[in-house]
Formats: sequence, C-alpha cells, structure tokens
Amino acid sequence: MDLRKIKRLIDLLEGSDLAELEIKEGEETVRLSRTPNAVAAAPVQQPAVAPAPVAAPTAPATAPAEAPAQGDDIPEGQQVKAPMVGTFYASSTPGAEAFVKVGQQVKAGDTLGIIEAMKMFNQIEAETAGTVKAILVENGQAVEFDEPMFVIA
Repeated sequence: MDLRKIKRLIDLLEGSDLAELEIKEGEETVRLSRTPNAVAAAPVQQPAVAPAPVAAPTAPATAPAEAPAQGDDIPEGQQVKAPMVGTFYASSTPGAEAFVKVGQQVKAGDTLGIIEAMKMFNQIEAETAGTVKAILVENGQAVEFDEPMFVIA
C-alpha cells in the first residue's frame, strides 16, 4: 500500500470519531487505532517492534554517545523523518547506486530511500525540492518512527 494512502487513512481517522480502522487491499493490511495519549494514529506494525527501543538502552555506552553527536552535526534545513519503524535501505537492490547522495539536487517526489517494514518496501520521497545536505542514516540501519533521516535545504 502506498505511503500516501496510509497518510490519507490517518487523516480520515483523525477527522472522525472512529477508534480503530482496518483496511485490506489484496494481501496488504493496514490497521490504525487511536490511543488516548497519542496525537496521531499509528500503524499496528509499530507495537510489534516497540520492545526493540526498550532493549536498546541495555547498551548505554554506545547509544547516548551517538545521539548527541548526531544532534550537534545536523545542518540547517528541512528534515525528512521516518514515517514508520523499519529497516532503511539507500538503494533498490544490494550493490546498486544509492538513490541520493549528499550535495545532490532533488525535486519534490524524488525517492530518497526505502524503509522495509513487515516485508513491505515503502519509498521515502522528498517533500520539497532542494539540495541533500545530510544523510543521517546508514544503509541497513533500523529506524524508528519520526527519526530524522535526511536534511534538505
């Protein structure tokens, strides 16, 4: 299912009194539910991965050291954040050239990378035109919801 369709479903859920919405399209299923403390609805696939962040703090020597360094090195510009939890891929196939590189000009709608979530590959597209100032994730890296991935200015 296209990421744009999922965003429209989230908007539909937010604009209604529904507590839960499940859509099946062929073999693909998206389930959105509203939680009392959340501002936006989230796909069901996130709770399945939610225990991973709890496991991450078990290595406090590496995780905190990387996070502040990244935060200080992020250049000015619009951040493209991960719309879901999954594995980031910089190219369409192993060994292929990356979709984008630092310094490359992109247009709105250009593919920046792919996030694999539950055996589905979701394209991450540029929301605005500009120059890629930074790529904040590495190929094969696990990403969390709303994690900054690219900076475009």
